[in-house]
Amino acid sequence: MAMESMFKPDILKGKVALLTGGGSGIGFEISTQFGKHGASVAIMGRRKQVLDSAVSSLRSLGIPAVGFEGDVRKQEDAKRVVESTYNHFGRIDILVNAAAGNFLASAEDLSPKGFKTVMDIDSVGTFTMCHEALKYLKKGAQGRSSSGGGTILNISATLHYTASWYQVHVSAAKAAVDAITRNLALEWGTDYDIRVNGIAPGPIGDTSGMDKLDPREINSEARRLPLFKIGDKWDIAMAALYLVSDAGKFVNGTTLIVDGGLWLSKPRHLPKEAVKQVSRSVEKRSRVNPVGVPTSKL
Repeated sequence: MAMESMFKPDILKGKVALLTGGGSGIGFEISTQFGKHGASVAIMGRRKQVLDSAVSSLRSLGIPAVGFEGDVRKQEDAKRVVESTYNHFGRIDILVNAAAGNFLASAEDLSPKGFKTVMDIDSVGTFTMCHEALKYLKKGAQGRSSSGGGTILNISATLHYTASWYQVHVSAAKAAVDAITRNLALEWGTDYDIRVNGIAPGPIGDTSGMDKLDPREINSEARRLPLFKIGDKWDIAMAALYLVSDAGKFVNGTTLIVDGGLWLSKPRHLPKEAVKQVSRSVEKRSRVNPVGVPTSKL
């Protein structure tokens, strides 16, 4: 059953949002809700099929949308996509960094290359997109509403707030993302009135994160804990709407936890010796049927 937004349908009217990872999962739901609330949407991703499907879905809802292929790890891609978005829509008001990489791996089995890959996508990619988007986010600051300059939203996680089993790579990357959020909020909030915030989602249903971190191969004990809840992508999109709209105009440098309180309790959910076997099985399945691509279109 679809849930209705509590925000006015024109709360983002006239704004342009660029989202990395905006073609699937949480990123696509944010793209959709931004569009439903008045924004024009550009999405960036590495898989053309996913981009095309997402753009088609957005346009079917009457949302002005465009997709650009690109890898956030490559500065030339980031520069090209940001420029293309500006050239297409004539402005950029909102940047959402939702592109991410993840897989299960115990620290002793994780290669430095695997560690670096996640760091490059999540943390370096986030900074690269922010760096390339800055001059465009500054351009329309004088003519914007009470929210001032542009807005950046970084999608983080709760993994590093305590510690998480078999997630040292992502925990390190998301800790860096949170640091980027705070530091850019300080510098760019002061110098350019650009607000920079984050969202740390918990387990969200029908996403690649849930498929990889709590796959069907695991008989999860965590789901029987009183605090454990599965959130909806809609929950994250509503938090995003708040943070990038005038409703959140006095919020800057904050990473909002949206997980129903689960981060307060994290038991071991998978024996170490089973991690490698489960991870390989999940990765193989995800390559066959990428999340966000309707099975009928594969």
